Amino acid sequence: MKSLLQDLQALEVELHHPGVRCSRERLNRLLHPLFHEVGRSGRAYTRDTVINFLAKQETQPAVVSDEFAVAELGPGVALLTFRSAHLGNDNILVNHTLRSSIWVKTDAGWQLRYHQGTAAAETW
Repeated sequence: MKSLLQDLQALEVELHHPGVRCSRERLNRLLHPLFHEVGRSGRAYTRDTVINFLAKQETQPAVVSDEFAVAELGPGVALLTFRSAHLGNDNILVNHTLRSSIWVKTDAGWQLRYHQGTAAAETW
């Protein structure tokens, strides 16, 4: 289970990196064809919407994340939970969010099938 946590955490954190988040090619590999998201705003987003938005971004705020945990939901299906925040220009964490991602193992490797962010109290 530790290896699964490390693998999925690395993939999730990779999505936080501005160079990866803006790479349409990498996003196409990481996001499952049926991917969808419910953002911290409560809005729902399709895979195409997310890829198009992120591919157009020239800069992204720095993301700080921790408290990763994983639960196997079934063969080749895992729930990854964690918390995140954006690091502001003044080095203050903002937009605290509790996050959950469902990852599925496919022929292409682990792919993100569903992601949800929920606004959270400032806990750090």
